Amino acid sequence: MKRALLCSAALICALPILAQVDAKDCKDHPLFPTRMPGYFISDCKMEEFGKYDFWTENAKVKVPVEGKFTFITYRVTDAKKQPSGVAVVQNYENAILKAGGKILHKVPNWWVNGVITKNGQEATVQVEKGNGLIWMRIIEKKAMEQYIVADAAAMGGDLKTSGHVAVYGIFFDTGKSDVKPESKAALDEIAKLLKQDPALKLKIVGHTDLVGTIESNMKLSQARGEAVVQALVSQYGIAPARLKGYGVGPLSPVATNDTDDGRAKNRRVELVKEM
Repeated sequence: MKRALLCSAALICALPILAQVDAKDCKDHPLFPTRMPGYFISDCKMEEFGKYDFWTENAKVKVPVEGKFTFITYRVTDAKKQPSGVAVVQNYENAILKAGGKILHKVPNWWVNGVITKNGQEATVQVEKGNGLIWMRIIEKKAMEQYIVADAAAMGGDLKTSGHVAVYGIFFDTGKSDVKPESKAALDEIAKLLKQDPALKLKIVGHTDLVGTIESNMKLSQARGEAVVQALVSQYGIAPARLKGYGVGPLSPVATNDTDDGRAKNRRVELVKEM
């Protein structure tokens, strides 16, 4: 029995240390597709819109940045083989520079942060070395999605003063014209506006960004305008004669199509008052 236990212990000791696997649904950020060797992702978090106060060398001064927030925690597999803080900081410093970015601040054996701009998208990144850990925080600047839509009174006011109003609370999947369930709040307010003023007639105009061909965007915007009309008729009992769907594709932008923020503003539905 004693010999068997000794043999078992020897076999266990002879087994290789299994590599740790990344936490479920966690992966490297596209700006940093590789990582320090010997590390796995133990945790991650992503917020569509968040804020992080990036450090400066002056511990009392921090710079807040808002946008899409990614937080990744890397943990070393073998603590005896972890790299020094200087090695980690220099590796990520070089990675930021290689990506065309610039270094903002750093403490050479502890942390570094910088800004990378690619395809008109600005990202601020900070990497910090801990005891057996590396923390990476990235903010990709973007406008916050506007989920709270204007109410019927505000829409009516804009229609009265300018003859049209943009509605950003109506959602579609990319390249599709089906009105998503998340659009209910906006549709509720449009229906309320129409029921409060029985004489009101509206053109429902779909707008797109400039991604894709003009022809495909014109068809898509027309289909989206008509889909909103159908939703108001079928779900709210609005008379079809009071509504007409149109689409102008990318021909009436309200912002540049060179940035994500601008394209998001251009993707919209507008209500236009009929005379």
